[in-house]
Amino acid sequence: MIDIEERAKLLATYIIETKSTVRQTAKKFNISKSTVHKDISERLEKVNPSLASEAKKVLQINKSERHIRGGMATKLKYQNEKVV
Repeated sequence: MIDIEERAKLLATYIIETKSTVRQTAKKFNISKSTVHKDISERLEKVNPSLASEAKKVLQINKSERHIRGGMATKLKYQNEKVV
């Protein structure tokens, strides 16, 4: 079993390298969104502040774009319904 600090570093590295969202990261590592968020925002801050800062930047960008992704998902949903 991996310890909490190492998991936080691993999550942050994954988020930075893949530009993934909290939800995508949680699914990839089979943990909850709450755990991902807590690891990045609280635990990693104490262990590696610079890595935490980089990961938070990516998450902030994802947060600012989420309304666009949601709109695109809705658009695709209704486009697919019209085709059928």
